[in-house]
This record gives sequence, C-alpha cells and structure tokens, in this order.
Amino acid sequence: MDVELLARLQFAFTIAFHYIYPPLSIGIGLLMVVFESLYIKTKKEDYHILAKFWTKIFALTFGIGVVTGIVMEFEFGTNWATYSRYVGDVFGSALAAEGIFAFALESGFLGVLLFGWNRVKPWVHLVSTIGVFLGSMFSAIWIVVANSWQQTPAGYHIVGEGLMARAEITDFWAMVFNPSSVERIAHVWLGAFLAGTFLILSVHAYYILKGRFVAISKKAFKITLVVATVASLAQLVAGHASADGVAKNQPAKLAALEGHFEKKAPADLYLFGWVDKEKQEVTGLAIPGGLSFMLDQDFDTPVTGLNAFPEDERPSQLNAVFQFYHIMIAIGMFLIALTLLGSYLLLKKKIFDKKWLLWVFVFTALLPQIANQVGWFAAEMGRQPWVVYGLLRTDEAFSQAVSANQILFSLILFMAVYALLFVLFVYLLNKKIEHGPYEEAADDDGDDDRPLTKEISEVVTG
Repeated sequence: MDVELLARLQFAFTIAFHYIYPPLSIGIGLLMVVFESLYIKTKKEDYHILAKFWTKIFALTFGIGVVTGIVMEFEFGTNWATYSRYVGDVFGSALAAEGIFAFALESGFLGVLLFGWNRVKPWVHLVSTIGVFLGSMFSAIWIVVANSWQQTPAGYHIVGEGLMARAEITDFWAMVFNPSSVERIAHVWLGAFLAGTFLILSVHAYYILKGRFVAISKKAFKITLVVATVASLAQLVAGHASADGVAKNQPAKLAALEGHFEKKAPADLYLFGWVDKEKQEVTGLAIPGGLSFMLDQDFDTPVTGLNAFPEDERPSQLNAVFQFYHIMIAIGMFLIALTLLGSYLLLKKKIFDKKWLLWVFVFTALLPQIANQVGWFAAEMGRQPWVVYGLLRTDEAFSQAVSANQILFSLILFMAVYALLFVLFVYLLNKKIEHGPYEEAADDDGDDDRPLTKEISEVVTG
C-alpha cells in the first residue's frame, strides 16, 4: 500500500471515530437546555432530574470527543505536511477563532455545569448550560468553516510556487462566509441535533417498554420527539440548500453523487442504484429528470455531467460516493416519516400504546450517526482528487518524509486504542442508562398521558 492511501485511511478512520461524539454532545446539549429551562419555568422536579441525568451522559461524550480530536491535529503535521503548509494561514485563523469563541466559552462554564448543581442558583446554572451548549455549537462553526474553505476557497491569494506555495487570507470574513459555509454549518448542526435527540428518544423508549421510570420517560419522550420532528424537517430544507450549493460550486461532485455522466443533459434523480464506472451507467430506480427539477424546477434543464471534466479531475470511487450519498438521503427521509408518525400518534395520545413503534425508536439511535458518517464520506470522497478544490491535489499534499510502514504502524496502534476507548464508552454509557435518572425505588410508575398541547400550554403560562 502506498503512502497516500494509508495517510487517507488513517485520517478517515480517526476523524470518523471522533465524529461519533461531537454530534451527540451538541444534540444532548440542546435538550439539556430545554429540560433545565422547563425546570426553572415550572419548578417541576422531573425536569431537574432529566437535566442532571443527561448532563452526566453529555460529560461522557464530551470527554471522549476532546481526547479523540487531539490526534487529528498531529496528523496534519506528520502525514500531511505539504497540505498543512498550504492551508496553514487559513486553518490557523479558523482554529484560533475556535479557541477564542468556543473552547474559552466551554471551559469557562463546564465546571459550573458539572459541579454547580447545589452550589449556584438555578438561573446561574442554566446560563452555564447554555454557555457550554453554545460553545459546542461555535466549535462546530469553525471546524466547518475550515472544511468548507477546502470545498469552496474564498478570500485568499497564493504565495510562492510549487511545493512551497501556500494560501494566505486576504479577507477574513470572505474566508468565513465562503460560498458553502453557511448551508453546511446548518446541515451539520441539524445532523447533530438528530444524533442527540434520537439517543434520548431511544433511552426513554427503552425505559417505557421495560416499565422503568415510566412517568418521567414519557415527559422526556414527548418533548424530545417535538424537537426531533422539527430538526428532521429542517434538515430536509438544509440538505436541499447544500445540494444546490454543490451544483453551483462543485458540479463534478454533484455529478458523482447522482451518477450523472453526460456532459450536458437532463439528469435523473435516483432513489437507489448501482454505478458502473466503466459502462458509464447507473442501474436502479430513478425519477426521470428528477435532479433537473430539484435544481431548476424543470425536468428538461441540462445538468453538467462527469464527462464534462477531465478524467483525472473526477472522483475515482464513483459507486462509493453514490451509495454513501443515497444512504444519507434514505435515512433522512426515514427519520422524517418516523417523527411525523410519532408526532401524529402523540397528538392522538396513542404513541405509548404502540410497543412496536417504541422498539423502532430504541434501535433508530444508530441511524443519525450513520447518516452523519456517510454524509461526510460522500462530501470528502466527492471532492477528490482535490484536497483543496481546484487548487491542491490530494496526491501532492501528503508528507514526503513519512514511510508507508510508519503510517501503517500508527494506524494499527490507533485502531487498537480507539477500540478500547469505544468499548469503555459503551460500557460507561450502558452503566449510566441501566442506573437511570434516579434510584428506581423512588420511581413513579404513574401514567402521564395529558395531551401534548395542554402540557406545552402549562409550560408557557406557568
């Protein structure tokens, strides 16, 4: 195996493992703010208990997320020296902003969040919870800004030539608001909300099915389902906006995502299929002209295909890009259908009678995580062969001084350490879930089946 492939595999593995945790932290953080706000508004102890319970799980995901994220910064220097030199000015600004606006905010409030329950006033603790949640949101902003600049560079000029060339920022805000950053930030945030909310739905659906913590779990499930429904519908809008941006700024990637080869022709929208790169055809179920309609509201609008680009400027793994993208879309549509069905049954006061549906919610905790992962795979593989789109090729960006054996050894070591971390995470998460929000002997098995509209009205009016 060559150095480039191993370097790409190592970075893909470490970042994919790391990305299990930040979305959970952001999504759980949102519900922590909701639960604690409801506690302060209503003075009902159940919301206080929920906020404390999910803060413990937030701390677990946050801690492992920080540990696994550090590794990637070293990989930039060891495996991707040319790339680091090229984008150092851009990434340095974005990561410095992350340190100022995100880490400082999180670290400033994290201690109060974790240890201040009985030491500060409730409103002070709520402010700390909001501060930590916003810190995680801001952290996502600057990481996505840096990545979006790789997809759609803006606000820069090139200094030097050849291997010594590098991009320097000429307009900081043009770099921040590059053509793809805003829509991609929204897409990432909503994916994180879905990851966190579906974990919470899964845990409380499990409690209800097992007859544990029933009353408090019904409250948590109802509130979280509303948030998940809004987030899943909003993700449809954000995803469409992101696809529009790809069509304008990275037409070769869009063609790869949909398996469209013809230079200029109406493009079908595939629900599923299989791409044959050699025959330049896709076998599957498609809406004729559907992609053209999605982009221009006209089934006959020509869409730029892969054959409009030189062969060495097209993604090489076309079928993988196609499959990852369509898995993400399929999961997104399933989550919309599931949350709408759940919300309908919730309004009809029938959802907790549907044990089969609660079991579906138990197991769908994995789906947002899968969608987040395959979405990133599609975005990054679809950008190839560019590491900085149109400027720096991936095969020119890796370190010349690192050998394949060195990368392979570190990759195996990382896989072993990360496997242990994952086992530890699952063990600790399961232990916290098995313990539950409070001692089970104190559990109220009462049935809280008030209509959702009445409960929301009580919260608003106090």
